[in-house]
Parts: sequence; C-alpha cells; structure tokens
Amino acid sequence: MKLDGIHHVTNITGDAPANVAFYTGPMGLRMVKKTVNQDDPTVYHLFYADEHGSPGADITFFEYPGAQPGRAGAGMVHTVVWRVGSEAALDFWADRMGVEREGDRVTFADPEGLLHQVVVSNVPDQPLIADHPEIPAELALQGFEGVRAFARDPEVRTAPLLAELGFERDENRWTTRGPERGGWIEYERAPEEQGIPGAGTVHHVAWSSELDEQEQWVDRVRAAGARPTDVIDRFWFRSIYFREPSGVLYEIATKGPGFSTDEDPEHLGEKLILPPAFEHLRGQVEPILTPLPDPRESWTRT
Repeated sequence: MKLDGIHHVTNITGDAPANVAFYTGPMGLRMVKKTVNQDDPTVYHLFYADEHGSPGADITFFEYPGAQPGRAGAGMVHTVVWRVGSEAALDFWADRMGVEREGDRVTFADPEGLLHQVVVSNVPDQPLIADHPEIPAELALQGFEGVRAFARDPEVRTAPLLAELGFERDENRWTTRGPERGGWIEYERAPEEQGIPGAGTVHHVAWSSELDEQEQWVDRVRAAGARPTDVIDRFWFRSIYFREPSGVLYEIATKGPGFSTDEDPEHLGEKLILPPAFEHLRGQVEPILTPLPDPRESWTRT
C-alpha cells in the first residue's frame, strides 16, 4: 500500500477574482470545481487542475476575503513544484512569468506571494495538462513534482513517521511512488521568524490513495505515531488529516469519485456546485460569495 504522489495542495487567498485570473490565465490551469469550504461553507473553495481535474495536478484555494498576507515558517509548506517536459518549457515559463531562469528551475510567485517552481520531469508519469490558447501543450505544466517545506529538526521529528508511511529518503527529500504517480516533500531549515497563516500561504498538502484504502491508512498513520482524523467524505474524494511531527498538515485523499461525479466534464468549474449535504445552504451562502466569471467563456470553441 503506497501513496500515489501528491493529490492536491490547498492554499489561502484573500481575493478570489484575482486568484481565478492568475491560475486560469498566466498559470494556464483549468478551474475544475467552484464550491465552498466544507468546514466553513461561507467561503469559497476553488480547484484548478489539468483538463480532467486529475489528482496530481489539483491546486486549491480557500478564499477569506481581505485576508492579510501570511508568511511561511516552521511546519509550513512554502513552495509548490511543478513538472514540465523540456528545457524549452523552462525558458517558456521564465519568459511568461517575467523572471530569470535559475539553472534547472524557474521560480516565481503568485500575486499574493505563494512561491512556485517549475522543473523538468524525469519520471514516466502521465503528463497532466490543461488546455490554454496561449500555452502549447508541449510547454504546459504537467502536474506536481513535489513541495518544499520549512522544519526544525526533521531528522529526529519527521523522518521516522515518513519511513513508516512508505516514503523513501534521499537526503532531505522524502518520495512516495504508487502504481500511477510519484511525488515528494523536501524539508529545509526553517527561518527564525514564526510563520503566519494568511493569504499566499499553504494550508495543507494531500497525498493520493485508492478509494478502498482509507481505513487502512487511518490504522497505519495511527500505528506510526500520528493522530489521524476519521475518514471524512468530501463527496468528490474521501480524506483523512493529520500533522506530521514538524507541524505540516497532511491529508490522504482518494483518487475518486472525482469532479465529474456531479458536472459534465465539458463544463467543470463554470457554476457554483455544492455537495448534496450542503445544497440546503445555497440560499444562505451564494448571496455572500463574490460572483466569479467562467474563465473560458470568452474562448472561441470549435
């Protein structure tokens, strides 16, 4: 039983319209689900991914309107690392984001300061690509490579837990590879300044599992010394959550049922969708959410 790489990375934004504009514009991703935070349904939960909303390419945001900028510190992921397919793609992303290429990587920030890196993929995993009129498919982002986090003394605190969960270590990087995909988390020395959750920071990183393995993962995480939640049904996937000893919030999320469960795959993300258990709240929450456009409405469809 192996975790199948990164499922999604969830972050915080203070400005949903600007967030949509950046992640469906310069980043070239598809908005695949417009819904609410199931733990706080008064705020958006926005999902961007490849064309099919696949686990492994899914970056998500909770919107807290007007949230102050945060700062990554110990126990927080600080950078999301994406795959591309070639050196030419690195040059493309450096030019597109208006930054200098740094050898084998390109680093840039979103409008709220969340850091992204782009690296050339050397794995056999299927590329997870979104369509975008300005980005040729061969240069597009191909899903997650990994994440970078700050920690204090992960050697003692975190390494034993990750080993019990099947991660393989290479210096300060821990990789998990399942039957379809792989991904990693790399721990770096934390700054002295304490982290502050807020706009432009990562809330948690989720790892992929099979639909029928969640109860086994609860038992395995507990046996490894962490304190997992019970399995929580998020309708599009099922989840458990726990903090690893360095403080990073982990989720284990299933690869299904998927975002097309309640939307036509051709029209993902165009309307506000509420899971059935939250539909009775539509009259209360929809009026307080900032209207968001369909990012693809102006596209010429053939």
